[in-house]
Amino acid sequence: MSTTTAPVDPFVHPALFYRGVRQYLQATMPFVRGGLAAGEPVAVAVPGQNLKLLRAELGEAASEVHLIDMAEAGRNPGRIIPAVLRAFADLHSDRRVRIIGEPIWPERSAVEYPACVQHEALINFAFEGRNVTILCPYDLDGLDPAVIRDAELTHPHLMDGSGLRFSDDYAPEYIIQEYNRPLPDPPNAVTLAFGGDQLPQVRDFAVEHASRIGLSGERLQDLRLIASELAANSLDYGGGSEVLRVWPEGDQVVMDISDAGHITDPLAGRRPADPRQRGSRGLLVTNLLSDLVRVHTVEDGTTIRVYFTI
Repeated sequence: MSTTTAPVDPFVHPALFYRGVRQYLQATMPFVRGGLAAGEPVAVAVPGQNLKLLRAELGEAASEVHLIDMAEAGRNPGRIIPAVLRAFADLHSDRRVRIIGEPIWPERSAVEYPACVQHEALINFAFEGRNVTILCPYDLDGLDPAVIRDAELTHPHLMDGSGLRFSDDYAPEYIIQEYNRPLPDPPNAVTLAFGGDQLPQVRDFAVEHASRIGLSGERLQDLRLIASELAANSLDYGGGSEVLRVWPEGDQVVMDISDAGHITDPLAGRRPADPRQRGSRGLLVTNLLSDLVRVHTVEDGTTIRVYFTI
């Protein structure tokens, strides 16, 4: 009699739960140094203060590690997979790669958090079958217990002072849906309903009202491009009822486009685009250029909301 077993996924994605600088370094430094000793490419993408800690601890070996300030490169969580993690891993597809990725830290806002936790869930599908290890630190002292609970659902393995263990609650699909929540209606938005021959009006409307709020220069041109890309996507695939809105929110300009379409691919906009690929890359461009992207999509409609800091 023969038996078969399911192949073990070479992708490894543990959450690291730590308290204080000492525990942080005790867990992350062996991970980095072990990778270097094994000849594996290593990247560290963590927020600035932790990046300084790791750079100082590495000393001269820091030059052998690809160091990234996640507070800048990953300010929009939707940008992390294509522009940070895949950008590094794809350069070394012939070898196992090690990455420390810390997308959630105490200063993250409540508006940003749903995109952060969805990102952590989506990593598991973006890297399935890849020879990649991504270690994700979580600050037990600074983060809400609900965030730690979510980490147990988005990571198949958990690590702390007692070692590495399987997560009994691992359920990334649940997190993707749980945080696919309706976005609150703004109280002070200007609105434009548009149709197939109105792309110039959409661009002009978005730029006019964003500039009135205070956005300018290159960032205003980024918003113009995103308005055009999202509107074109909406007209091509949205199924009607296209609406653009723009409004101020604190020190940000916020813009969204809604339609009657449904995004069925949870990794849409998070795959690096082949330069030879034809067709729209609107959602990828949106993720790469915006300070934050939030998406709510159900069978009868989708809203894509983007944020630009003034």
